[in-house]
Amino acid sequence: MINKETITNKQNGLGIGRVLKATICSIKGFKAAWQHESAFRQEILLTVLLVPISFLLATSSTHWVALIVSLLFLLFAEIINSALEALADKVCVDQDELIGRTKDLGSSGVFLAICILFVVWGEAIYGFLIS
Repeated sequence: MINKETITNKQNGLGIGRVLKATICSIKGFKAAWQHESAFRQEILLTVLLVPISFLLATSSTHWVALIVSLLFLLFAEIINSALEALADKVCVDQDELIGRTKDLGSSGVFLAICILFVVWGEAIYGFLIS
């Protein structure tokens, strides 16, 4: 009999078991981000502060979703940037042009996420103030 794990080459298995194992890995990732990344902690605090305000600012359910998604996208970008930086530091601790570029690109991704957040939230605040 052929082992399904051999065919798929997946350590976490298949089906619901894989989903549960992937969830555990995700939780470990959130814990690592919280423990090792001050920017992530700051962005979580920002999210906790802004989510209640989003209910006041949103003019529709779609508008509310945009506000929340902009916050989640910032957290996503920060986690990806942190993962890139951790990997880059593991691969090479010396000054290296490509490693530096990798870190700069990750930082640019976070910056764009912040810009998106400012546009979405700025529009909501402006709409709230003029209404």
